[in-house]
Amino acid sequence: MNVLQLEKVRKTYQNHVAVDEVSFSVPEGSIFGLLGPNGAGKTSLIRIITTITRADSGVIYLNGDQLNGSHPTQIGYMPEERGLYKKMKVGEHLTYLARLKGLSKKEAKTQIDYWLEKFEIQDWQKKKVEELSKGMQQKIQFIATVVHQPKLLILDEPFSGLDPINTNLIKDEIRELRKKGASIIFSTHRMEQVEEICERIVLINQGKNVLEGNVKDVKNQFKEHLYRIEYDGELPSNINIGDGLIKQEEEAIIVKIDNERDSNLLLSQMLQSGTHIRLFQEILPSLNEIFIKQVGSN
Repeated sequence: MNVLQLEKVRKTYQNHVAVDEVSFSVPEGSIFGLLGPNGAGKTSLIRIITTITRADSGVIYLNGDQLNGSHPTQIGYMPEERGLYKKMKVGEHLTYLARLKGLSKKEAKTQIDYWLEKFEIQDWQKKKVEELSKGMQQKIQFIATVVHQPKLLILDEPFSGLDPINTNLIKDEIRELRKKGASIIFSTHRMEQVEEICERIVLINQGKNVLEGNVKDVKNQFKEHLYRIEYDGELPSNINIGDGLIKQEEEAIIVKIDNERDSNLLLSQMLQSGTHIRLFQEILPSLNEIFIKQVGSN
């Protein structure tokens, strides 16, 4: 089942087409990457999904129902440009935002206490937001995004300003929320983070769908049948690589082999020759390489 489904969504601003009949689905309980270069239309899409603006045409479904004004209470949105009120105290601010999402004062206190204790920051409740570092404000923004236990989370550059330890902390919480049933849309320019935590992606460029699918399938779709082979000693002279040799290093080669049968044959020949193989691995392109190739070609 899909928690979110977009069908031919279009949005224009005067003469500029920001979103051009974009369609994709976010599976329930998944971490989904929404990718694209600056100006691709990601922010416009997010604003439409969160009902901040309306699409000119197309249909959006949230949990099977057509998107409507009651749905924002089921969505948690953490924008790239943070929106905390600097002069408010942390506890009061979180309570205010939780109440806006429909929680009672008692429910808000319970959830806020849970998250502050989980992050070991209970003592921050009476501090003003402006007294906190950028990374610490990021934690508060994250709590504000999840405090009402939304079914759909939209996180735009959630690790910005965080050190490696706190980045891993938030990553763990994202995975834990997914285990508890939340679906997460993760938007970032850091492709290595997408590879690490996302199961599916959609790539938007110039307002259009460029690429969509399971991360593993996408990487296989763009593979170039390259293999890295590392070995001890010298490469036996009777090993026939032909025109497939791409690069030779000390005790390593990169070869192009067009089908799996030929790769198995080469491995068998090397083993039979007595060569000690340390590594025989297919080289798959990174999402960063695919991103550059797809955006550049469009």
